[in-house]
Amino acid sequence: MDTWLVAHGAWSAGWAWKKMRPRLRAEGIELWTPTYTGVGERAHLAHPGITLDTHIADITSVLEWEDLADVSIVAHSYGGMVGTGIVDRAAARIRAIVYLDAFVPANGQSLFDLIGPDGETEMRSRASKDGDGWRVSPNPTPPDTQEKDVGWITPRRMPQPLGTFSQPIELLHDTSAIPRSYIYCQRSAPGDVFAQFADKARSDPQWQYRELDASHNPHITCPDALCRVLLELNNRS
Repeated sequence: MDTWLVAHGAWSAGWAWKKMRPRLRAEGIELWTPTYTGVGERAHLAHPGITLDTHIADITSVLEWEDLADVSIVAHSYGGMVGTGIVDRAAARIRAIVYLDAFVPANGQSLFDLIGPDGETEMRSRASKDGDGWRVSPNPTPPDTQEKDVGWITPRRMPQPLGTFSQPIELLHDTSAIPRSYIYCQRSAPGDVFAQFADKARSDPQWQYRELDASHNPHITCPDALCRVLLELNNRS
């Protein structure tokens, strides 16, 4: 049985991958969906000192304590920051990483660096206005999300600690030998920040590249289509 592990997006948690679990299990995939400190079922642990390093340590610890090996990482959105750190810190346990409409940072970059000054200013303003200066309220849900799914996810999306967006990632190892793939969701939101990474992956022969006719959360809006693409990439890695 193959082992996959999700590095989920901001404001989200393991619960958001509920639709994917039975689909991948039916294909012989063991899917792990741990939750970062301060969100989801771990929201009661939120505090101003949580950073990107906290979330990288959360998931790296799952790999170590569960003794997982030959793992494929699926890194969604903000989870691309986390997934990149996981690969750097636990490369011996990683088979491949798939970036799903995700950030792909270089050493020394923060998420704020990647979204640009306007995006950073807007998110810091949200934290200042209604997050006690350190919690950022969730981004809007994609407009094509079905009403029943909006009702499911809205009360479960939690504010995200600001430090997870502002801390630059520190990469210490050469992990270029680990296979990488990028899945770009074509129904992009205004101010699309993921096209920059899709363009780089598309033009780099060391990456596998795929596109989905989906908005930013295909694990919620079109799980069957996402499952097919993930399985294809897994068979090629």
